[in-house]
Amino acid sequence: MTKTKRSDTATAPVLAARALNRATLDRQLLLRRSPMSAEAAVEHLVGLQAQNVKPPYYALAARLDGFTPEALSRLMEDRAAVRIVTLRSTIHTHTADDCLTLRPLVQPARERELKTFRTGLQGVDLDRLAALTRDLVEAGPRTMKQLREALLRHWPDADPLALSVAARCTLPLVQVTPRGLWGRSGQVALTTAEHWLGRPAEPAPEPDTVVLRYLAAFGPASVKDMQTWAGLTRLRDAFERLRPRLVTFRDTDGAELFDLPDAPRPDPDTPAPPRFLPEFDNLLLSHADRTRVIPPEHRGRTWQGNAAHSTLLVDGFLAGVWRLERDALVIEPFERLTRAQRDDVLAEGERMLTVLHPESSYDIRFGTVRR
Repeated sequence: MTKTKRSDTATAPVLAARALNRATLDRQLLLRRSPMSAEAAVEHLVGLQAQNVKPPYYALAARLDGFTPEALSRLMEDRAAVRIVTLRSTIHTHTADDCLTLRPLVQPARERELKTFRTGLQGVDLDRLAALTRDLVEAGPRTMKQLREALLRHWPDADPLALSVAARCTLPLVQVTPRGLWGRSGQVALTTAEHWLGRPAEPAPEPDTVVLRYLAAFGPASVKDMQTWAGLTRLRDAFERLRPRLVTFRDTDGAELFDLPDAPRPDPDTPAPPRFLPEFDNLLLSHADRTRVIPPEHRGRTWQGNAAHSTLLVDGFLAGVWRLERDALVIEPFERLTRAQRDDVLAEGERMLTVLHPESSYDIRFGTVRR
């Protein structure tokens, strides 16, 4: 492995938080809306966080010009996109091709995850568990409750939660439709990715290839940033192999940042329109150092217990949270907005409602400033 000379990092150009913000927003299709198709956007973004059903739709509505929720639902119905546990052990919506390659890439992390549950899996043969699970879900999609009950018949002394975690960690289980469809979602039912998509999993891609895709969607970024995004470790070697093909910068704390030579790095003063993002949007979760989007004074303010709020960007940075109530879009900024900012936020809120809820009538109101 080629080691970075301290002098090389010390002389690399510095990118402050605002410069990193504008570069990342551009890659994330948030500086201006993109004419990309929903499928192309899901591929470019290397998946969308999908802990719940609606977030991927809100994520694309914020990013794409001409997006309709039917566009993503149609991809899922056609099995061109799926919901599966991948990055950071969380559910993502991926294209079918990415599902069949990225899941093998993160499989070692899923196997390490099982070590947390080893006490509840004493006496359980994981190879047999995987074979039984495959037979069950390929005979017909199973809910997790059905899967647990079937596996408990073979291992009655095992911890039920540990058995269900083992099933999703040992096999690439996708959530079949109607789960994930806009306005028609059902309960979670699972089968294998290979069975649902009608083709076998691909070999895991070379880490170098995924590094380039990550930088295209989230760069400039450090090795730790990508490891945070993927939930993987030991990616330094891939960055070092790619070093001759990349450019390097440093942030204001001196951390080395890598990037694609021709990737956009807009002027830090480029205007950034307000955007309504869903809870758990990958923009806020895919860097070890999140100050490029989250000002230090607002760190942790999007969480309440174990739940995450939907978030509002103003001037490119986290500036508040929002929620959709029965008859209103409620916006709670963290600081008082100027009149121009309020007008822009209102216009963006109206647009979001028109795109995603055209048949409903909502008021838009500002709640109290969250201090």
